[in-house]
Amino acid sequence: MGEGDRSERRGYAQARDAPEPGARGHDPHLLRLRRPPSGGGRRASNGPLLRLREDGTERRELGARRPHSSLDREWAGGADGSDRGSGSSGGEILSGADCQPCPAGVGRAGKAFAEPTERAMSTAYPVEELIAMPGEAPLRERAVLRAEGLVKVYGKRKVVNQVNLIVRQGEIVGLLGPNGAGKTTTFYMITGLIRPTAGRIYLDDQDITSLPMYRRARLGIGYLSQEASIFRGLTVEQNLMAILETLPLSKAERQERLRSLLEELNVAHLAKSKAYNLSGGERRRVEIARSLVTRPRFMLLDEPFAGVDPIAVEDIQQIVRDLKRRGIGVLITDHNVHETLSITDRAYLLYEGVVLKEGTAEFLANDPEARRLYLGDRFRLDR
Repeated sequence: MGEGDRSERRGYAQARDAPEPGARGHDPHLLRLRRPPSGGGRRASNGPLLRLREDGTERRELGARRPHSSLDREWAGGADGSDRGSGSSGGEILSGADCQPCPAGVGRAGKAFAEPTERAMSTAYPVEELIAMPGEAPLRERAVLRAEGLVKVYGKRKVVNQVNLIVRQGEIVGLLGPNGAGKTTTFYMITGLIRPTAGRIYLDDQDITSLPMYRRARLGIGYLSQEASIFRGLTVEQNLMAILETLPLSKAERQERLRSLLEELNVAHLAKSKAYNLSGGERRRVEIARSLVTRPRFMLLDEPFAGVDPIAVEDIQQIVRDLKRRGIGVLITDHNVHETLSITDRAYLLYEGVVLKEGTAEFLANDPEARRLYLGDRFRLDR
């Protein structure tokens, strides 16, 4: 069994015996599962979905059209992958690929439920167990982007050596280091610009190491390059519409999303301006607005503070904070250390291809080794 298959099995749910439809105690809101013919071997593409019920509990249901989530492992077996619900019930382990389409009228509004058979999900958890701390996005909605054991070798030189990092939705993470530390190479491996020599990259439990950038974008990973990526000959409005027109939206929906993004990024007054007339800060705001068209779950920002004036830096910092409030996970690499650390929740400090330190901005700013090798003795966060 390959690593991908083992990862999927950790996200499998425990199916239990349940009453037939109409029987006493039957819950019409439960998902019904049917085991496919043996030897099917399909990879699961449907993850669990949490639904709030009237009694104050949440049901985890398979078969909804939604990518795998790291919650699969937490629900089915905890962080260690053990089977929390197995016990002595002897239930089968079923995946999202086992779910079959259902006829209309099954379950609530006849939606997102599989065909009724003799088995059903039967575990309910209190809502409180599935909600994150105050001020954070709900746990059930927070995806995870992680890199495990990344290695990159050029010739005989190993520029990145066993780098591990993780970014969750709703947090800002910095990737820092001196020139030649391997931070840019690590960042490009996560974006998909460079293939790693070894190691894996995951979005939740999905291995995306070999996926090209456009497919990562479709999965919800946005990217803002250091170089100007705006269409200079088009207006600001046309730059956003160029992306909006690729989405399955009606004309009215496109116009509404366009208006919303222009206002949120404070570029509505520039809608008819040609892109080549924009300042560095204005261009950055338009590029971020364009990257938000597809409503990504993660944003990878490459040198977002490069080439902009101090006032524009403050504007971009506020925009990044707004991305966090939207529930978007942000990974930033930038040479402007103070500007980056002042907005990050955590940061990784790379040195000679390895993660030297990882922690909050305050931790790094006060760490003797980080100050000696990278920040300098005079570095202060509060200046």
